[in-house]
Amino acid sequence: MFKKLSRTAVSAAALTAAAAAMISPTTASAASAPLDSARIATHFDLAKGQTPENIALAPGGNAYVTFAAARQIAELTRSGATRILATLPAPSDGGVHTPVLGFALTTGIVRAHDGTLYVLYATGTSDLTGLWRLRPGGQPQRIAALPATGLPNGLALDARTRTLYITDSVLGAIWSVPTSGGTPTAWSTAPELASTGFLGANGLKIHNGAVWATNLDKGTVLRIPVLRGGRAGQVQTRATGLPGIDDFAFTGHGNRILATLNGTSQVALVQPDGTHSTVLTAADGLQNPTSIALRGNTAYILSAAYLTAKDPNLALAHLNR
Repeated sequence: MFKKLSRTAVSAAALTAAAAAMISPTTASAASAPLDSARIATHFDLAKGQTPENIALAPGGNAYVTFAAARQIAELTRSGATRILATLPAPSDGGVHTPVLGFALTTGIVRAHDGTLYVLYATGTSDLTGLWRLRPGGQPQRIAALPATGLPNGLALDARTRTLYITDSVLGAIWSVPTSGGTPTAWSTAPELASTGFLGANGLKIHNGAVWATNLDKGTVLRIPVLRGGRAGQVQTRATGLPGIDDFAFTGHGNRILATLNGTSQVALVQPDGTHSTVLTAADGLQNPTSIALRGNTAYILSAAYLTAKDPNLALAHLNR
C-alpha cells in the first residue's frame, strides 16, 4: 500500500510548490507562543501505511485515528499503544481510480457520545466510497454512499441535530447526512469550496451556529451560517493566505483557531480577524501535519509524512490560553 502512496508524491508536489511560492504566516515570538513544550508522543509505521489522517478524542484519554494508506481505524491508548479496530475492504481495482490521489484512503473521523465512530472512505468506486459507521465491538458498515468521482475528506458531527457534515475536496461541496445514514444532501456547493486543481474544501468543524471549513488550494478559512431549517447561509471568508491548510481546532468558545499547514509542516494560530502566525514547525517534529484536536490545554497534532516520507507521528503540545 505504501508503494501506492509513494506514487502520489508527483501529484502532491503541486501542494509543496504552491506553499513555497506563497508567504508563510509570521512566526510568533517564543515569549508569546500559544503552543509550547512540543514533543513526539507516538511514532507510526510508514511501511505499514500508518499515515494518520484525522483524529477524534474520547473521554478517559484515548484517541481514535484513521490511517489513510492502510484503510484502517485505530485506537491510541493513554499508555501509547496502538490498537487496530478495523480495516476497511479494499476496492477491487486497488483504488487506482480514487480521484487525484490514486489510492484508497480513510479520511475524516468523529466519535459520538455512545462511542460510535463515523469514518469517511474514498476509493474511486461506487460500492465503497462514502460514510462508514463502527459501533463499539462491531464491524464497519457503510451507511451512506457518496459519489465515487469525489473525495470525502473532512467530517463533523452536530450532535444536537444528529447530522454529519462532510467536505468533498474534489467536487467542492459539503454534504449532510443523518447519523442514521441514508441519501446525502448537497448542503453547500458554494464556489469558495472548489479546488484550483488539487484539493479544495478540506477541514470541517461545527462551531457557534455555523459550519466552518478550510480550502487547501485557496488557503482560506470559511464560515457558513446554519439557517433556520438547517439550510446553508452565505459563505464568509474569515482568513486567507494559509497555503496548504488542512484541519483545524478552535481554542475555546471564541473564533480563534489552530490550523495545520500540510505542505510547509507548520501549525498556525489564526485570530478572529484573520491575522495569523506560525506556532509550530518541522523543528518541533511536524511531518506534513494533517489533523489537530484539543483536550483541555493539550494539543494533539497528527503528521502523515505524505511528502517527507520519514516519520508519521502524533505530537503533543501545551496550549497557553
